[in-house]
This record gives sequence, structure tokens and C-alpha cells, in this order.
Amino acid sequence: MASMKLLVLLALLQVLLLHAHVSEAKKHHKPGTAAAGTCKASGVLHGKAGNCKKFHGSDCCRAGESYPQFRCSPPVSAKTPAILTVNSFEKGKDGGGPSECDNSYHDDSEKVVALSSGWLRLDGTKRCGKKVRVTAGNGRSVVAKVVDECDSVNGCDDEHNFEPPCAPNIVDGSPAVWKALGLNEDIGEVKVTWSDV
Repeated sequence: MASMKLLVLLALLQVLLLHAHVSEAKKHHKPGTAAAGTCKASGVLHGKAGNCKKFHGSDCCRAGESYPQFRCSPPVSAKTPAILTVNSFEKGKDGGGPSECDNSYHDDSEKVVALSSGWLRLDGTKRCGKKVRVTAGNGRSVVAKVVDECDSVNGCDDEHNFEPPCAPNIVDGSPAVWKALGLNEDIGEVKVTWSDV
């Protein structure tokens, strides 16, 4: 009987530790996770700190922290809800390495975006090099070229500017995208909708 009580107590302790672990990971995760809808975390990345360039409010990894990974994104519709973040695709800035789609860097004056992994290619539609329309709450919209992946699985390394994996519902826009939408980059993130063009 005592061993049964001990097993139940250990099981409860494991559940509490797992809940605390996931809650802590969400606290330090890039914005957008809460609105992810039907896409649930598929794993955890154990963070390591490094030379994180802090442009545009970069969320830098911390050693020993855990960050959720996503191998999906919410379903795409004519007006897919997303979180717009700001990112420079220029060499040496917060975008990390060259863009995934064309292995190039892009000037901040170009209207370009990165999409969360699921939206870039995992939903069966390959969007590299394609155009998407991003619409802000103020009614303004912009057409931008998809040049990169906002990696929802990998991160906390030099290639990803030592930032955690992206949430599954991110459209990471260049400063030119934010300007075209009439948005202040200093906000760092804003709710938008997007669609394929």
C-alpha cells in the first residue's frame, strides 16, 4: 500500500514538473504561441546562449532554458491570422544567415518576409519565392516576397542569431513591410492576416 501511494505521488510530481517546464518555456518563447490554434508543440529545444544580435527586440536564447518546437502551422485560409514580427534580412543583422529560399541577404528596403516552418513548406504548399499579401488591423496591406523560413524547430545557434524557434504563426517582415503597412517597428509584433497571392 505504501509503495502504491509513493507511485501516485511520483506520478503527480512528474505532471507538476512537466507543467512547470512547459510554462517556463512559453514564458521565454517568441510571441505568437498562444494564438497557434490547432498546431501544438511537437518537442522541446534545450537552449544555449551565444552572440545574439539584439536588433528589433530579438528574443535571445538562455542557456538551460527549454523552448517549444513546432512541426506544423495553423491552417491557411483567405485571411490567415498571424503575428507580424520585424526582422532584418541584411548580412550581419538579426536575421542570422542568408535567406533559406535563395541563399541571399536582402536589403531592409525590400518587401520580404519569412514564414513559420509549417507555412513555408510543411503544409504541402512550397511558398519560397512566392508572393503573399499581409493585411494589418488599420486596413493597409502589402504584397511581399517569401524569401526565408522563420524556423519553428531549430534555433539557439549562430545560424538563427541564437534566438529560440519561432512560434508556428509568425510572418517575419522586413522594415519595408512594416513601413508599407504604416506600422511602427518599435512595437515589435502586431496581429495581422495574410494570404497567398
